[in-house]
Amino acid sequence: MAQRTHLGDADCAIAQALDVVGDWWTLLIVRDAARGLHRFDEFQRELGMSRKVLAERLKLLVEAGVLTREPYQERPVRHAYRLTPRGRGLLPVLVALQDWGDTWVLGEGEMTATTGEASREAERVHALRGTRVPPLVLPDRFGGLSDPVADTPFTVLYCFPGAYARAESYPPGWAGIPGAKGCTFESCTYRDQLAEFTAAGATVHGVSAQRPDEQREFAEQERLRFPLLSDADLALTTALRLPTFRTAGTSRLKRLTLVIDRDRTVREVIYPIQDIEASVQAALAAVRTAGVGGADTAAAADTGAAAAADPAQS
Repeated sequence: MAQRTHLGDADCAIAQALDVVGDWWTLLIVRDAARGLHRFDEFQRELGMSRKVLAERLKLLVEAGVLTREPYQERPVRHAYRLTPRGRGLLPVLVALQDWGDTWVLGEGEMTATTGEASREAERVHALRGTRVPPLVLPDRFGGLSDPVADTPFTVLYCFPGAYARAESYPPGWAGIPGAKGCTFESCTYRDQLAEFTAAGATVHGVSAQRPDEQREFAEQERLRFPLLSDADLALTTALRLPTFRTAGTSRLKRLTLVIDRDRTVREVIYPIQDIEASVQAALAAVRTAGVGGADTAAAADTGAAAAADPAQS
């Protein structure tokens, strides 16, 4: 059994929280549960820890009410571990740790809504290619819950920092944050080319960490005819470890685009995005490439993605 040292500062919420999740293995288990891993062997394969240590950490998290333990097989008995509401309350903590790591450990300490093409952050995001989006739903602007992956051959999921109907709604200093501007232009470009995406077999979804009412007001003003989904609770962000930045006390998604097939597999990643119009064209080319598998179209998709990252090629 793992030996726990209980912290004596009973009045300090930070100390008491660390008493539950202060061990680094523990937070990594929570991270992977948020990514859609639920079985003992999945955790062990991903984390590379011993079975004994993993069993101890899972037991502690179940006892703390962070995970539930549910049987999924009888002979032999096997259990799945899933985040409870208390566990999902740790998602903003994970995002804050990732943001701090990207900014101060892997980065140069600059608040930015983008990154360099050769950065460790970009490498992590591009590693999503070939992975699956776990089952989840996000609030939409109509008050319902929607799967970010549509039941069409492809979904173009463009993530953006934030777009508002009124100029005064933007956080202070927004225009000075590298990569933050351009969300209205991006959304309207997808709006104007929606028929081409539909003809190619793709549904377009926009995702930001804004509230649904903010998204609804913006969508109505700009006459958007595709769903905007709210990741204010950071469920998708933590599931895919999407990059964020923080301003005005709120975590915001950095601008990136994923092309996902009906089986929930990420087929293409466009990140970083410096040229918004080129990124939309790259997403359309990627959909067409995935749909027909033509070499000429594939070359066009590669060229479009490069142009989106490097405006000099546009």
